[in-house]
This record gives sequence, C-alpha cells and structure tokens, in this order.
Amino acid sequence: MTRIASRQQIESVMPQIDPIEVVEQAFLAYSRGQVVVPPVGELLFAEPPGEMHVKYGAVAGDDVFAVKIATGFYRNPALGLPPFDGVVLVFSARTGRLEAILLDEGLLTNLRTAAAGAVAARHLAPPHIRCIGICGSGTQARLQAELLRSVTPCRDVLVWARDGEKAARCAEDLAALGFRAERAASVAALAAASDLIVTTTAATEPYLLAGHVRPGTHVTAVGSDTPAKTELAPALLGRADIVVADSLPQTLERGEIHHAVAAGALSPDRVVEIGAIIADPARGRTAPEQITVADLTGVAAQDIFLAKAVCRALRPGPG
Repeated sequence: MTRIASRQQIESVMPQIDPIEVVEQAFLAYSRGQVVVPPVGELLFAEPPGEMHVKYGAVAGDDVFAVKIATGFYRNPALGLPPFDGVVLVFSARTGRLEAILLDEGLLTNLRTAAAGAVAARHLAPPHIRCIGICGSGTQARLQAELLRSVTPCRDVLVWARDGEKAARCAEDLAALGFRAERAASVAALAAASDLIVTTTAATEPYLLAGHVRPGTHVTAVGSDTPAKTELAPALLGRADIVVADSLPQTLERGEIHHAVAAGALSPDRVVEIGAIIADPARGRTAPEQITVADLTGVAAQDIFLAKAVCRALRPGPG
C-alpha cells in the first residue's frame, strides 16, 4: 500500500534527520558515479512568473528511486499563498510500484538547498568567519543562515535585498534566531564586511561583481537554477581561485558556471565538483586568502537521499 505523508508528518520526523550529513553523502555518491541523474525537466512561465522543475534519479543498487516535482511562483505571497509547492514520489526499484508520496509542499527542496549551502561552507569557507553576508530576503535566505549555525560559530549577519524593507524584516527574523543581523545598505557594503557570502535570489542580471569580493572570501550561489538566472558576474568566477559545482554537467547548462563559460571567463576544466572535495579536501581551499565560489543548482541526488531518510524516519517501529 502506498504511504502518503503530509507536510506536517514530514516536519514531525525532521528532528531525527541531519540534512547536512544527508546532502554531504549525496554529493559524495554523485561524484563517485553512484547516482544516475537524467537531465532536469523544466517548465518556465512568464506571466505570472513561475517555474516547475522535475528532478529524478536512482542510486546504484538501491531498493528505491525518486521523482521530485517542485514549483516556484514568486507573486504568490501577494495572493496569500506560499511561493513554493511540490511533491516527492518514491518508487520501488524492484517492482516499479509507488511506495510513498511525500506531500512536502516544497519543504524538502528548500531544506536540501540550505543544507547544500552548509556543506559548501564546511568544506570551502575560510577558517575564521567574521561576518556572513546573505543576498536575498526570502525563505532560502533565512534557511541558509539557520543551517550555517551547524558549521560556523559566526553569528554576525548582513542581509541585502533589492527591497530594503524585506531585507530589514529578514534581518529581524534572523535576530530572533540568535544572530546579530542587520540590513546592508548595498551589495558592495555587504561584500566588504563578509568572509562568507550566500546569494539566494531569482535575479536574471548579475549583482555581485568581481570587484566586490575581498581575498579570502567564499561565495555560495544557490539562486541560479535555470539557464536564465544569474547572480554572480562571470568575471567573479574567472577571478576565483577555486570554482565548485554540485554537478559539472548540470552547471554547464544552467547556473553561474554556465554563464561564466559562455562569457569566456571560465574554462570548464577549472571546475571541481563538491563531492570530489568532500572525498579529497586537498582539492578545496588550501590558503586563507583564496577566493572560492560554489555554484549549487540542485542535484537530484540530494532529493533522493533526503527522501530516503524521510521514508526511514516515517517507518513505524525500531530502526
């Protein structure tokens, strides 16, 4: 019988799961070639602006495989609706039977994206972070900061967004979580003060420029998950000492690496996958003054591993 789990049921078991560890293992398995990940399925809508992604795949030898459908419609809050929705379908890899429907409403997508940011910071950020800069003011801006608490003791945060009032509200929310959070007057001011910068917007024009970023800074970009979106100037990736992808094939088609390669600012042979750095830290940051950039477009391996963890936690009885 197919198990159907509501968002509330999924939320109730999340304290049993460490999404950062789950996503780290997903990246490791993916870069080892243990996960089959077909190209992303996608629908983009102009009016109202929105998108739908289908990400799916299977881990070699697993008993199950997963299909994730997630939507983002960014005018929804004006209608009194959340901007995200989604579902994860878990099938038996032995019989093809649908074993579980996770009605997560986009929760797992948001959590695995934030966890990926924490994994990137764990392996690439400088050893001493004085301030975290968050670009954006939505759900992901808040989640990125929240999950970073597990990988850095830094609690000083600057928030920038094009809408200053939303940035101020985001800073207030982060302050309620125990951060010393303030709104930054500009992207340049944020970058000048931050050793770790996370970009979380749906921008289609770069706003974080090469000249903004100081030596020793790590940048994690999570907003650019379609071919049209971009937050980082191509020259920033060209200037970086280390450029990291969650999936090299996927980032050559979408995300910041896609734009930097197309602009001639970056050669694909300079890019290393985060899973390869997890396996061999010597391929990551080797000096405090290096600039590192991680382009995280969201890989199906993350969805598969997190869905499996949720299904295990939902299962009644010991184990």
